[in-house]
Amino acid sequence: MTGLRAGVDIGGTKTLVVVCDEEGRELGSASAPSQSHRGGAAILDRAAELVSSLVPDRAALAGVGVGAAGVVDPVTGTVLVTGDSFTGWAGTPVNAELSARLGGVPVRTVNDVDGFLLGELLPGERNVLGVAVGTGVGGALFVDGRLLYGGETGAGEIGHIGRYGEERCTCGQIGHLEAYAAGRALARRYAEATGRILTAEAVAEEALAGDQAAQAVFADAGRFLGQAIAHAAGLLGLATCVLGGSVIKSWALLEKPVREALEERPLLSGKPVAIRLSRHGAKSVALGAAGLTAGIQRLPDVSNP
Repeated sequence: MTGLRAGVDIGGTKTLVVVCDEEGRELGSASAPSQSHRGGAAILDRAAELVSSLVPDRAALAGVGVGAAGVVDPVTGTVLVTGDSFTGWAGTPVNAELSARLGGVPVRTVNDVDGFLLGELLPGERNVLGVAVGTGVGGALFVDGRLLYGGETGAGEIGHIGRYGEERCTCGQIGHLEAYAAGRALARRYAEATGRILTAEAVAEEALAGDQAAQAVFADAGRFLGQAIAHAAGLLGLATCVLGGSVIKSWALLEKPVREALEERPLLSGKPVAIRLSRHGAKSVALGAAGLTAGIQRLPDVSNP
């Protein structure tokens, strides 16, 4: 069987690989801890192991697409900047090093939220904002039928814009969206208000059970998320936003403040940005990354000429 495509999602917690056929149909998947604090070589060793476990015959593999956490050079696939979920990941040339581990299979790498958005696009869509809200908050921009990559700090970093208050962000700045809407922010703000240390998921359970402090934390997150989406979409003329990530599982708590913020800030059309939730869940990044390999040319197997 030839022409298989692998999509790799390298996150701070786990690495997920999905293998698809030439038509993009999923054939199988595998995941394992990312070894994110053991350096770039260990992270890519794990990714190569997972790809090989699903496609033992490298000759059947047409290409590998990677959605990698951090700011990524879209030409070389080098990771330029990462958050504190990784150690020794910045500076890693993913395309070259993962290709070498797989016998010369061509590799193409983008930021993980770019991969997420590619995995969520509907046929014919040309202008869409993607936002992933999980441990952090990331964004991706699909404008006029192509991804916008931006400069050295990457395009679409919606988590690191705005000043929504005085909370300190993970990047060191004050008031960014990530300081309010990310999972770690939800847990931290609830602990500050109550003295109780809970995960974001547990805070959501408390909110659904009627805890007013938990409800207030989610209300702020939803309101600021909606405001950020409205501003980003209005600037680039994007009428649709796709939301994903672990925090969006608590959409029942976020939906009302998000939609209210969007209604208050309509586009020039007079309509608010349309919101839809991820269709593919945890596999969106890997599926989108697999699509990066369409039409890619396989190089000779350098390990077995």
